[in-house]
Amino acid sequence: MPEVHFTVRWPDGLTEECYSPSTIIGERVEAGVPYPVADFVARASEALRIGSDRVHDRYGFHCGHAALQIATFAEREREYAGGVVVVEGFR
Repeated sequence: MPEVHFTVRWPDGLTEECYSPSTIIGERVEAGVPYPVADFVARASEALRIGSDRVHDRYGFHCGHAALQIATFAEREREYAGGVVVVEGFR
């Protein structure tokens, strides 16, 4: 599976390195586009679930890193409700 690392800038300027087990993340969020935090978390979490399902289909288990990333995004959504987040880039 082609994993993807990406950098997110949260409303307070904090940057965070994030992980996706699949390139699907790039189909749900774009670099440089400002998203309301709730919208970003919904889009990114959906992509991470799809990626984790792809891992399951291939290897027989879901991606624990994706589950952890989804949980982290849920925490950030509570912290930054009402703010705007930007994906700075993918690698």
